[in-house]
Amino acid sequence: MHELRTGSADGARADFEKMLAQLASATNPNVRMIAANPGDWGIDAFAGDLGGAITVWQSKYFMPKTTTSQSQQIRESLANGLKAAAANGHTITLWILCIPSSMDGPAAQWWDGWKKRQEKAHGLVIELWDETKLVKKLLSPEGDQVRRAYYEPFTAPADPSQEQIRLVLDVEEDKAAALDSALFVRQMTEAGHVELDSAKRQFFNADLVAREVAHKGVPAEVAALSSADATLHGVWEMQFNECSAEGTLAALNGRVWREVRGEHDKLPRCCVWR
Repeated sequence: MHELRTGSADGARADFEKMLAQLASATNPNVRMIAANPGDWGIDAFAGDLGGAITVWQSKYFMPKTTTSQSQQIRESLANGLKAAAANGHTITLWILCIPSSMDGPAAQWWDGWKKRQEKAHGLVIELWDETKLVKKLLSPEGDQVRRAYYEPFTAPADPSQEQIRLVLDVEEDKAAALDSALFVRQMTEAGHVELDSAKRQFFNADLVAREVAHKGVPAEVAALSSADATLHGVWEMQFNECSAEGTLAALNGRVWREVRGEHDKLPRCCVWR
């Protein structure tokens, strides 16, 4: 996706670095980047005080996998960062290596040993944000906006010839009665809601879609469902926190529903809807 955005591997390297700074800032306050002039002090992004202790994110665009042939670059990155820290009066307490790929077996084995040795020698903590960790962070509610900005606009559109109509199903009376004991229904009743037929229908149809996607196991649909779930969880969490602070929890469902309707066209399509 980064190469598609920029048209080259060099452009992708810089774009990946910018994405990481945005992802780091989604969960950490005061994250900044360092412009090379001519060097960057061994820092791609950092949080903290450059007169004291800092956390460093170091980007290495290793694709399509990370091998031991790149271990020297990793060693040099940490060494340069520690050297610059000593020269400029700050201390690195957490150093995070960020790579868009996964390590092969020998590289992973080397990393585990090297990480422990460096932590002991320099009194710092070292972490790895690799392919698996980055995907998890991008699919979290906090990473939602970063994922949308850098990846979702470039998802291949669905083939119009494959479109199919998905009908919204009504809930049969016995199933509707069974849902009366569901936690979300009890919570809405406790909040003072009386009419719940629409909420039951929405829950019933969403559960059908989730089950179908899981059963078919199409990777693109599974990923899209996870993305949509993370986005909607973020919408709910933000509105819940605001309603809690305002003492207006009874209005939570309506506020969430209105925002979900506004997000509808932006959500990834886990299966074709009309």
